[in-house]
Amino acid sequence: MRLHALSWAAMGLVLSATGAWAQGVPTIPATTGKAEAKDVPVYVSGIGTVQAYNSVAVKSRTDGQITQVLFTEGQEVKAGDKLFQVDPRPYQAILDQAQAAKERDQGQLAGAQLDLDRFSKLLTTGYQTRQSYDDQKATVAQLQGAIKVDQAQIDAAKLNLEYTDIRAPIDGRTGARLVDQGNYIQAAQGTSLVSITQIKPIYVSFTLPQDTLDEIRRNQAQAPLPVDAFGSDLVTKLSDGHLTLIDNQIDPTTGTIHLKASFDNKDERLWPGEFVNARLILSVRHNAVTVPFQAVMQGAQGNYVYIVKPDDTVEHRAVQVLQSQDGIAVIGSGVAIGDPVVVEGQYRLFDGAKIRADTPQKTASSAG
Repeated sequence: MRLHALSWAAMGLVLSATGAWAQGVPTIPATTGKAEAKDVPVYVSGIGTVQAYNSVAVKSRTDGQITQVLFTEGQEVKAGDKLFQVDPRPYQAILDQAQAAKERDQGQLAGAQLDLDRFSKLLTTGYQTRQSYDDQKATVAQLQGAIKVDQAQIDAAKLNLEYTDIRAPIDGRTGARLVDQGNYIQAAQGTSLVSITQIKPIYVSFTLPQDTLDEIRRNQAQAPLPVDAFGSDLVTKLSDGHLTLIDNQIDPTTGTIHLKASFDNKDERLWPGEFVNARLILSVRHNAVTVPFQAVMQGAQGNYVYIVKPDDTVEHRAVQVLQSQDGIAVIGSGVAIGDPVVVEGQYRLFDGAKIRADTPQKTASSAG
């Protein structure tokens, strides 16, 4: 007899005496679960690139020989930390010379001022001419101007002397050292000595289709939208931040809008130049009805699930799937919270089939 050609009902009549069948319906093993209420985020995803919050190429603003390197490559530095020392002696000499010139002119001004006071007294008695008085007054004014020039030269010399201490302009992490101790550098050449990138906080730049722009702008106007950064496996969450930029134009060649999100990155899991998957959360469905994703089947009439009845028989039920993500399906209609559904083994089921609910066996690793 060709048993494989018999219907389930016929097989049930033949084997009903064995007790393995109930009322002509075979007991089919299946794994079940329940519809649960969850808060499910509604999001759109795009591939993004991590960008430094700030990036600076440190250059010298003065000429001279590097006498000291005061950092190690890859070191965390703060704004103002000393990185290089350029030989300060030539600039110290220029400063000393400018200060000496000022002292000289101050001495000359003091003498000229005394002469002017004497000329002023003698002018009223007729022992001094008006021309001599005016000439002396002009001499005093010239010396006063010379002292201002001296002070300006002193300020410039102090600034150049200060530039011999090359300091970090921002907080961040240093890269590879590009110039070694002992080299002579010139400001006019614009040689980069080292780069500093600020990675706490940090940016992720990504693009999304232009069709999402209206919804993004509408929700962003209410509150900054959350953005999650995931690794290439779409499972490992690296960091969470918020949307900070919606670009001012759509790229006409790709039909996408450029976005940028900011992340605190305190654990430094995001690194400049890294490719990540950016997930922009538009809203959250609160208390949404969810079932395991594998519970949803697709048929000629659309999506459906098998509901388990109290007598362990199943019923085919059409459902509306609003979204599916992270291993769950959000159901709009057809299933209520708490309804038991078949998760595995439904390919052998039909309306009225009786099931035996099985629990998946734990592996040794998961059991431990």
